[in-house]
Amino acid sequence: MDLTEGTLKEKTNRAKKMMLWFGIASLIMSFAGLTSAYIVSSNREDWLTDFQLPNAFAISAVVIIISSLTFILAKKALKESRRQFVTIWLWITLILGVVFIYNQFLGFNQIIDLGYNFTGPTSNITMTFIFIIAIAHIFHVAIGLICLLVVIYNHFKQKYNANNMLGFELAATFWHFVDILWLYLFLFLYFFR
Repeated sequence: MDLTEGTLKEKTNRAKKMMLWFGIASLIMSFAGLTSAYIVSSNREDWLTDFQLPNAFAISAVVIIISSLTFILAKKALKESRRQFVTIWLWITLILGVVFIYNQFLGFNQIIDLGYNFTGPTSNITMTFIFIIAIAHIFHVAIGLICLLVVIYNHFKQKYNANNMLGFELAATFWHFVDILWLYLFLFLYFFR
């Protein structure tokens, strides 16, 4: 299909989806840069190789996977015109997103309890990288939560239906991306020492 074909609405929808994918591509490059810097820095003499990631990070990985599933269920319910279930699944997704961020901060506290801070005399380059990577990801999850709130608001205003889901789909795509991104980051930090 030629990208110049279709109605104005179809062209606009394709343009919005393309802009989202450009944004996702730039985020992938940003996190690739962070993980590359992590790999290069691992050659330093003061690099920690015997640390364990906080348990809260593993719990947050499970929570974020479940949140993707609830967003999928919300989209399925929307396609089936089951508004009450859309509402339930969207609120559960939002709550799980907040629980994810809460667990990330629990993870930071676990790192601090081990004696490592983000900066200062008790900081370490390894843990500073972990803080930076996790905080950058939390920022993007927060953006996803804002998108989710907009979707919930628009859902209550009945702006979405089985034939008009663009905003819903864009938010879902971004949400799934940040979920997959955390799984990658968690596995990267867990296995690469």
